[in-house]
Amino acid sequence: MTTLTKAEEEIMQVIWRIGPCTVGQVREAIKKESAEKPAHSTISTVLRILVEKQFLTYKAYGRTFEYHPAVSKEDYSRRTLNKLVRDYFEGSTNRLVSFLVEKKELDVQGLNELLEKLEDRETE
Repeated sequence: MTTLTKAEEEIMQVIWRIGPCTVGQVREAIKKESAEKPAHSTISTVLRILVEKQFLTYKAYGRTFEYHPAVSKEDYSRRTLNKLVRDYFEGSTNRLVSFLVEKKELDVQGLNELLEKLEDRETE
C-alpha cells in the first residue's frame, strides 16, 4: 500500500468520517472544520489521485461522482503504525512503548489499560 500525502490523508479522514460522498460534500466538511472552503478542482484532483492509488472507488451518476473508501481507516492505521515501528523503532513495539514512556506520552494509567487489554485478549 502506498503512503498518502498530508492533503490526501486529510481528505481520507473526512471520507472515513462521513462515508460515501461527493466533491461538494467533502468541501463542505472541510469548511466546517477549517472555515475555509477549498476549490472544487483541488478536491476533485486529490480524489482522482486517491482513486488511482486505490484508496477510493466511485460510482458515477451522470456528471456527479460519489466516492467510497476502498481502504478502511483501521487497515490504513495498522499499516502506517507498522511502518512507523519498522522504520523508527527497529521493528520493536517495546521500543515504541519505551519511547512513549520516556517522552511522558504514556503514563502508568495508560500502561495499566494496555495490560488489561493484553490480559483480556489472552483469556479470549
